[in-house]
Amino acid sequence: MPIHMITMPKWGLSMEQGQVNGWLKAIGDKVAKGEEIVDVETDKISSGVECAFDGILRRQIAQEGDTLPIGALLAVVADPETADAEIDAAVGAFQRDFVPATTDAGETGLQPEKAQIGGRTVRYLKLGDGGTPAVLIHGFGGDLNNWLFNHADLAAHRTVWALDLPGHGESGKAVETGGVEELADSVIAFMDDRGIGNAHLIGHSMGALVAMTVAEKAPERVASLSLIAGAGLGNEINGEYISGFTEGSNRNALKPQLAKLFADPTLVTRQLVEDIVKYKRLEGVQDTLRKIAASAFDGDVQRVGYRDRLAELVPRALVIWGAQDQIIPASHARGLQGDIRVHVLEGKGHMVQMEAASEVNRLLNDFLGC
Repeated sequence: MPIHMITMPKWGLSMEQGQVNGWLKAIGDKVAKGEEIVDVETDKISSGVECAFDGILRRQIAQEGDTLPIGALLAVVADPETADAEIDAAVGAFQRDFVPATTDAGETGLQPEKAQIGGRTVRYLKLGDGGTPAVLIHGFGGDLNNWLFNHADLAAHRTVWALDLPGHGESGKAVETGGVEELADSVIAFMDDRGIGNAHLIGHSMGALVAMTVAEKAPERVASLSLIAGAGLGNEINGEYISGFTEGSNRNALKPQLAKLFADPTLVTRQLVEDIVKYKRLEGVQDTLRKIAASAFDGDVQRVGYRDRLAELVPRALVIWGAQDQIIPASHARGLQGDIRVHVLEGKGHMVQMEAASEVNRLLNDFLGC
């Protein structure tokens, strides 16, 4: 009978270990493929570890509070007929042979890189090879790490690029107008520089608005659009969040804003808040975010929209939303005209690609074609 080892996953290139926060399944419980069985916290975010198999949870190897390296054994799932002695022997062999991975020179090729494009520094990360490439475009105040649960999974089937937009992450902070057209031009310039002729664009939040603008400006460059909790598909936006994030500069001001990004606010880790505080204090960031926000949003209203034109931009589009989105209403996913696949995921918020990473990855891979 098959014995399945559930191990500490690697979410993002910087993750080296995770802490076990608590078990979501008890020993003896049935586990279906895709179900979460244990909650793990990384330096970026907490998330549930999914089981890739149907079976019974037979062993909980890790204990709540344990901090374990990538690949360490968390649990064992097997059929009820599998003898305890077989499971014990398999666990013993795994633990005997397990060697924690070490960061070495061989991994340097998987780290983000930087290039000078159009007089501006652009940080990007490329994973995978072959197929029609995909380009991941983050949202307002984000960076390429917003895709840390998605990039590698998508790259198992194609080349996938993620970049930091101007004013974000480790790309150059200066912008001229901060308008969506300027941001879209930066994506097109990036594609030109990297030799990406035609690509699937996957945009989150403001990144969806940028992706649609790229499709309007250069339709021949866009194979499809995947819009996740996308700006530009309706009028409303949480202006209080936009202003609070833009003007906040310390932990106390920013943590309540970041909590709005998730249906479960406990997913906001201390490290995530500290990373945002550090970013917000970089020279030029405050001014740039103000420009971008003023150009794209007017209080609770989005200035630019493609809702009635989405079907004209590309032949195929996918829309994914978290039903409990507190930033942009999930109702914007309803009533879209044309060949558009729409999926609204219950119990998830604005950062649905992080809160429901496996489901979002499945939807994206199915839409893009593997």
